[in-house]
Amino acid sequence: MNKFLSRFLKDESGATAIEYGLIAAGIAVAIIVVVGSVGDQLVTNFESVESGLQ
Repeated sequence: MNKFLSRFLKDESGATAIEYGLIAAGIAVAIIVVVGSVGDQLVTNFESVESGLQ
């Protein structure tokens, strides 16, 4: 039982997977923020072009 417990406490593969998951989530949030900001700017630009053509 002690051998199993010591192996379990030394195993860091789960922590590594969680770290990679957190990194991926952070990147996803950054992409969503950037795309949202660029999307708003594009809408503004196209509305400006539309009003200029009328």
